[in-house]
Amino acid sequence: MYNPKSKIADEFISHEEILETLKYADENKNNIELIDSILEKARQAKGLTHREASVLLACDDEEKTKEIFELAQKIKQDFYGNRIVLFAPLYLSNYCVNGCVYCPYHAKNKHIPRKKLSQEEIKNEVIALQDMGHKRLAIESGEDPVNNPIEYILESINTIYSIKHKNGAIRRVNVNIAATTVDNYRKLHDAGIGTYILFQETYNKESYEQLHPTGPKHNYNYHTEAMDRAMEGGIDDVGLGVLFGLESYKYEFAGLLMHAEHLESVFGVGPHTISVPRIKHADDIDPDAFDNGIDDDIFAKIVACIRIAVPYTGMIISTRESAKCRERVLKLGISQISGGSKTSVGGYFNPMPEKDDSAQFDVSDRRPLDEVLKWLMELGYLPSFCTACYGSGRTGDRFMKICKSQQIHNFCQPNAIMTLKEYLEDYASPETKEVGEKLIKSEVETLLNVRSQVEENLKKIANGERNFKF
Repeated sequence: MYNPKSKIADEFISHEEILETLKYADENKNNIELIDSILEKARQAKGLTHREASVLLACDDEEKTKEIFELAQKIKQDFYGNRIVLFAPLYLSNYCVNGCVYCPYHAKNKHIPRKKLSQEEIKNEVIALQDMGHKRLAIESGEDPVNNPIEYILESINTIYSIKHKNGAIRRVNVNIAATTVDNYRKLHDAGIGTYILFQETYNKESYEQLHPTGPKHNYNYHTEAMDRAMEGGIDDVGLGVLFGLESYKYEFAGLLMHAEHLESVFGVGPHTISVPRIKHADDIDPDAFDNGIDDDIFAKIVACIRIAVPYTGMIISTRESAKCRERVLKLGISQISGGSKTSVGGYFNPMPEKDDSAQFDVSDRRPLDEVLKWLMELGYLPSFCTACYGSGRTGDRFMKICKSQQIHNFCQPNAIMTLKEYLEDYASPETKEVGEKLIKSEVETLLNVRSQVEENLKKIANGERNFKF
């Protein structure tokens, strides 16, 4: 049944294989000799299989867990250094025909305010985001073929890219919309999107069908096979994710890595990103109604084990999580975070009163972007608004080849420095700018071949020029 090269969801995400993997992991969770051999393989930074990584996740030996965390930190540093990419979600519409029981946008929810942004409203939202300093967006929309057809999404992308306000510009639009056809993915590719993101929610087919009782999203195979169609449609970069709390975290972990293995096997390119959201309270959604919640310790270990298993992939954590939780997992594997986020339609330009809000979920980290940047820099991280790989065609297998050789920092480090300088010049508070200028000075000193060029570009940025990239 299990075949990572198959194009059929039930075969590349095999329920029987996951159950056997969890049984194997539980039987070997204290097998120190095996765990040591897996950790030794992991130190080669070539990744692990879903079964090997599941053993590490199941391991409850304190010393070995400490080793797992330390190795995750080293791999994170080797591949991504101290850079943290910033982005924001932009909700276009909360009209939805699906019946997802964990999402307040479900079709039966008759009291949540429904809203769809006009192109003029999108323009206002984008200007508000640009005035914060954002360069990278992830657009979100409910599934509704009447209110949110692909033509609306494409028009919205075009609007977003067209807006130049002061020194602001959105340089990369990632897209998180429902599973669709190869032809529609080709249209998204032609519109110039960055990453196509689609969360699986759960890889357990039986649970999936119960959690999605009505609507087109009920079709497990069509949804799970979406990434294959996206890649067939020319989209190089895809982003995976599950919603932890819906099903057993060990089951989801194994399924997530099997999906990554499938993409590697079929297309030679694994996921560009992996997101790790946990279910949160929302309008008519009570997370306590789901009995698979995970605490912060388990959450941190999931992040660490994903980082070890797929060292090349970017890892994303959103403002669903608190500042304290985000700080903990940054060093364990996270390379991208959202900042200053609103999860309601029209939430940036003209926020609604809380009683009328249409947020998809409660935001835990409510700090403005400037405060998030200052916090990151004080922790020793280099905030980045870089989109140079996308702008230079370093996507898909071209990006992965450089990343897997641990050479991507040769591009990312100078680009991160220059985009941070742009932010400091255009948007930063005096306090954040002071911290940032000191950080840039120390980061420039670590550069080798491109140091003089970066120093020259930083002067040009200070004089008003923008969008330099390596």
